[in-house]
Amino acid sequence: MLAGAATFSFLERAAELQACQLWDQRLKDFSHEHNVTADDLSSLLRHYEEANRAGIRAEQRRALWDFPGAFYFVGTVVSTIGFGMTAPSTTVGKVLLVFYGLLGCSATLLFFNLFLERVITLLGLLMRWCHARRTHRARLRTGGQTQLPVLGGTKDWKPPMHHVTLILLALVLVVACGAAALYSSMEGWSYTESLYYCFVAFSTVGFGDFVSGQRHRHEDSTGYQVANCLLMLLGVCCTYSLFNAISVIVKQGLDWILRALVVCRDGTA
Repeated sequence: MLAGAATFSFLERAAELQACQLWDQRLKDFSHEHNVTADDLSSLLRHYEEANRAGIRAEQRRALWDFPGAFYFVGTVVSTIGFGMTAPSTTVGKVLLVFYGLLGCSATLLFFNLFLERVITLLGLLMRWCHARRTHRARLRTGGQTQLPVLGGTKDWKPPMHHVTLILLALVLVVACGAAALYSSMEGWSYTESLYYCFVAFSTVGFGDFVSGQRHRHEDSTGYQVANCLLMLLGVCCTYSLFNAISVIVKQGLDWILRALVVCRDGTA
């Protein structure tokens, strides 16, 4: 975290200062051009910030709290993406969100774990079957006799975790690249921005600087709204599975380092 903070501070701080200077200059120019006092302009901007938190934007957007908009909102809640562009404004809504989030996030985490178990099981079966076929062909080439492999293959062989991780990584890349092509076409983003959005959304980071399906013209695009929800679900499930697989590899690496340190300590002792 310290290394990441230092890196991003070095990369982004200059741009932040430049944006602040540009904004201050624009405020001064606007006040001078339209003969508006700085206090009046600041008051207007504070009112706009309040409206912005309620979902009002300078650019016309689709409705946030109709049923499709509310469904999109609860999807970002239970998946813990939390873009931050939509939030309850009523006291009852805020209280309800606490209890809804507790139940919804817990159920979604269970769903992700079950999805991961099925994916790992399927990949293990397929890789074990491929391994059994290779073993079968090798024995035939050497003149040995063996039965044809069945799905499941040799029971003692287990697929290496790094192979499973590479397959999951390829799956995530395929889903992200396909989703980015759709978002680039429908949202008007560049392909790089769409890929960036896919990672932020699928990893449930959810900065909120890019949010899909919120333009006014998307309100009547039922097919795109459905595709967007399905892509988000698939992307989050696949990315969650990939993160879990990577965490297993990291744990194996740490265990290997600790064992090596113990051996070195015992050897020097």
